[in-house]
Amino acid sequence: MKSYLRVLSLGLGLVFAAAAVQAQTAGAAGALVETTPAAAGKGEQVVAGGQVPDEATRVAVIEALRRIYGPSGVIDKIEVVNTVSMPANWAANVQRLITPALKDIHRGQFQIEGTQMALSGEVGNEALRQKIVSDMANSLNPTYTIKNSLRVPVSEQITVDQALANRTIEFELGSATLTRKGRDILDEMAPILQKLTNKSVAVIGHTDNAGSRASNLALSQSRAEAVKGYLVGKGIDPMTLTTSGVGPDQPVANNATDEGRSRNRRIEFRVGRT
Repeated sequence: MKSYLRVLSLGLGLVFAAAAVQAQTAGAAGALVETTPAAAGKGEQVVAGGQVPDEATRVAVIEALRRIYGPSGVIDKIEVVNTVSMPANWAANVQRLITPALKDIHRGQFQIEGTQMALSGEVGNEALRQKIVSDMANSLNPTYTIKNSLRVPVSEQITVDQALANRTIEFELGSATLTRKGRDILDEMAPILQKLTNKSVAVIGHTDNAGSRASNLALSQSRAEAVKGYLVGKGIDPMTLTTSGVGPDQPVANNATDEGRSRNRRIEFRVGRT
């Protein structure tokens, strides 16, 4: 059994994941943190989940997150499982990595397996990209290594994000049929997407966690393809658009509430280079 700790930021979010390197038969404490844009008018919020070996570790991680996001900004879903194991000083190292710098990373993921760490996501500039990883490395002992995949986003991504303005492209319930509101938003975005030169746009579908994961993956893919089809009808070159559906796997809100589930049912546009 492999255990884990998952911390999902729902505001400017960062995904932070840590897993101990143990014998295959042993459970290992772990963590995962992902970054997502904040909803309009919403403060930052994180959901912490997964498994840790004792109550002291759970409390330590949650308190570290609350120092960054505030007492009301952290939803605690961490489980204490006595059979979980972790390397020496794992909890202390996790706390050193939960700093205000996490809020500077967007659309990102931070994963630790043993002493191997991989950090990805978007930051505002090159100096910040290098500083975040340097500060993390300096806070840990030399046995830890970090793969730095942070990137400075292209300006076109900012333009597309501003056009979407944290609005949700809506569909008819349980289907890939766009609502009038969803079509209106795409009508506004089409001229902006047409102006992108030498860029590709990934259209990514997301769902809430109601129903089976398999059906949600299929629905999110169908919705991404519906958006692509609508945009192609508005004159966007189909060769510049790719589609994928990730179902419920990348939530930006707590699925325990109606509002949270509504926010999780969304379309994401990610600009890249052709």
